[in-house]
Amino acid sequence: MGKIVVGMTVSLDGFVNDRHGSVDRLYPDFAEIAQSDIMREAIETTGAVVMGRRAYEMGGGDFTGYEFQVPIFVLTHHVPERVAAGENDRLRFTFVTDGVERAVAAAKTAAGEKDVTVVGGASTVRQCIAAGLADELHLDIMPVLLGGGLRLFEHLGGAPVELERIGVMEVASGRTALRFRVVR
Repeated sequence: MGKIVVGMTVSLDGFVNDRHGSVDRLYPDFAEIAQSDIMREAIETTGAVVMGRRAYEMGGGDFTGYEFQVPIFVLTHHVPERVAAGENDRLRFTFVTDGVERAVAAAKTAAGEKDVTVVGGASTVRQCIAAGLADELHLDIMPVLLGGGLRLFEHLGGAPVELERIGVMEVASGRTALRFRVVR
């Protein structure tokens, strides 16, 4: 059975975007990341994706060529009137309005033996961690201090989450990938 893998790129000071909501400083190497071994492995092992509505909207209405060609479950309060372009035999959008647990359960069913990758946003990742759904935490750290914006781990609440480091590697342009298993 696959794992539930949550994570995203953060600045060294823990922000997932800057004070203006921009992620540009976190992804100057996007083309390089897309060609990396770590991304190829994620694509091979992912059977379904969970993302929040903001992450979905960052696609700009077009997921044609999106790296994960798998079912995508979008956690949202309101289903959009129009679905983004790019759906095909493998990539299909399902909008889930009744909570992260339901989105993850549906994604697990769709993923079969493969992993469910939770790509964001910050709120969706926090909800998965707080609900005890995450098996692994994958953080890519960019060597930049944003000094403000949206923090990934703010307001987690609940008991501390124990992690076991399972990997550290340099990916691209000084980006460092940290991989942790959630200790239960």
